[in-house]
Amino acid sequence: MKDMGESASYLDRTRLASVFAEAHPPLDHHPALVEASRCYFCYDAPCVEACPTAINIPQFIRQIASGNLRGSAHTILAENILGGSCARVCPTEVLCQQACVRNAEEGRPIEIGALQRHATDWLMHHEPTPFTRAPTTGRRVAVVGAGPAGLACAHRLALHGHDAVIFDAKPKPGGLNEYGIAAYKLVDDFAQREVDFILSVGGVTIEHEKSLGSDFDLASLRRTFDAVFLGLGLAGVRALDALGETFAGVRDAVDFIAELRQAGPDAPPTIGRRVVVIGGGNTAIDAATQSRLLGAEEVTIVYRRGPEHMSATGKEQRWAQVNGVVIRHWATPTRLLGSPAVTGVEFERTRADDAGRLTVTGERFVIEADTVLKAIGQTFVPDPLRMPDGVALVVEEGRIRVDADRLTSIAGVYAGGDCVAGEDLTVRAVQDGKLAAEAIHRYLAG
Repeated sequence: MKDMGESASYLDRTRLASVFAEAHPPLDHHPALVEASRCYFCYDAPCVEACPTAINIPQFIRQIASGNLRGSAHTILAENILGGSCARVCPTEVLCQQACVRNAEEGRPIEIGALQRHATDWLMHHEPTPFTRAPTTGRRVAVVGAGPAGLACAHRLALHGHDAVIFDAKPKPGGLNEYGIAAYKLVDDFAQREVDFILSVGGVTIEHEKSLGSDFDLASLRRTFDAVFLGLGLAGVRALDALGETFAGVRDAVDFIAELRQAGPDAPPTIGRRVVVIGGGNTAIDAATQSRLLGAEEVTIVYRRGPEHMSATGKEQRWAQVNGVVIRHWATPTRLLGSPAVTGVEFERTRADDAGRLTVTGERFVIEADTVLKAIGQTFVPDPLRMPDGVALVVEEGRIRVDADRLTSIAGVYAGGDCVAGEDLTVRAVQDGKLAAEAIHRYLAG
């Protein structure tokens, strides 16, 4: 993107460092003990039911309270091998912490995410891995995608003694943890350090810059490997379908976040003075907040419905507003102004009718902008799944169809993460990978 005003290159080193500084620092030892002591250690705890990976939360908190950080981390990682990154990016306020009994009584839940990070960070700093791989079985499984789902699947397969070969289209593993999360959420190259921690169990190799559909196909994987897991993620980005979408200065928010994360503080991307972000999810929040930190004077998120309908949590929305981002609701883009570069966006106000359906009101307004970031969702691209033998996976409502074991419509082929139906959450992807690995292990055992 060309320079369109004050850019990151003009920011002083202190301000640039703030872009990549951690938003929420970890708990120190004493505060962690105090917070752990608040837990009731509930039997049949509702927080466990609310955790997609079913971590025994009361147990790991009790272990922290007794000073057993090693045991606490093992309790977490046995169910969620990406417990370190999930502790940083998981929306705990609408999952385990929302279900916390303390939350119902006092409106102040146990800081489960912070305690989970406290334990897993300690272990990753002191030990390579708490797990021992089973004797090798001689079975090989192809894992497509080195994101959370693929990494979780490969790690669990390795624990059972199977060899896992991960194929990933990117030059670095980690998926969204490496390319799609705001820089201030996963700092100090944590995504890569976590991958190294996962791979230290042995039995897992990664082949980078290898894409399904171009470098290999599903049919060849089925011939070469004993089973296949697809953790493809969402490769497509929804279009605005608005006039002017191709103007200079208009780009996908996911690409902006990826560029910022990979460039780092030495060569961050430039940003305009007036930025408009269209969307209501975490990607919109991340892109808008980072734009503001990079020096944009005015950053506005525009969402077509109300704040309660945004997939970004209330905590995320407040974080953006604290950093100077304006959030406007009940408006949809009709056209982008300018040529050849964008100068503004025209919106039409929206409302919900009596049946809850979104409708437009006819009232329009314009927000000036020299940068527009599209964050209206990603889509699954099924084209790479095509096979020359005519066999095809069943895709329903834009995602791969799987059963409870994450088995697709083809025997021996499993899938999980954002490419299958369900919430697009890192923690959900980890659970998919884990469940698929257990099913693959049973399949390989006959």
